[in-house]
Amino acid sequence: MFAFDPDRAAPKAVLYDDLSSAAFAVTEGERDAIANMANLSALIWQYLPGLNWAGFYRLIGDELVLGPFQGKSACIRIAMGKGVCGTAAATRKTQCVADVHAFPGHIACDADSRSEIVVPIVHEGRLIGVLDLDSPEPARFDGEDAAALEAIVERIAPRLL
Repeated sequence: MFAFDPDRAAPKAVLYDDLSSAAFAVTEGERDAIANMANLSALIWQYLPGLNWAGFYRLIGDELVLGPFQGKSACIRIAMGKGVCGTAAATRKTQCVADVHAFPGHIACDADSRSEIVVPIVHEGRLIGVLDLDSPEPARFDGEDAAALEAIVERIAPRLL
């Protein structure tokens, strides 16, 4: 099982501080949301171990539509309130799921995924979409991940419009 072992990897706080700085730097001055999401997906994939998918779903009309990502091909459209992503979007609350197979209505885009965290992206009261991270490891994500990812999303949300 995945663990942030100080002998093998930087502690989570250091990884997230570095990721936040890199995310802010790589999006600075770029006005294209898709380009920013693409670079952010790549950075998350590079910085965070234990992932099998990292990317974005954008709110288009009344559904979530696949945006830039790293990993296997994924579901293209997700209805609001459906699955982990749709629930995060509908409630505007981060969903940290230790076992996706136990989540009611889970949408299995990749059968290898075991845990998931989805952070809604909201700017000035407007839902833009969600950041979605999946892992093949059970209980990969925790409150520390949620708080750090929420802070990063809040910081870069204006660059994802």
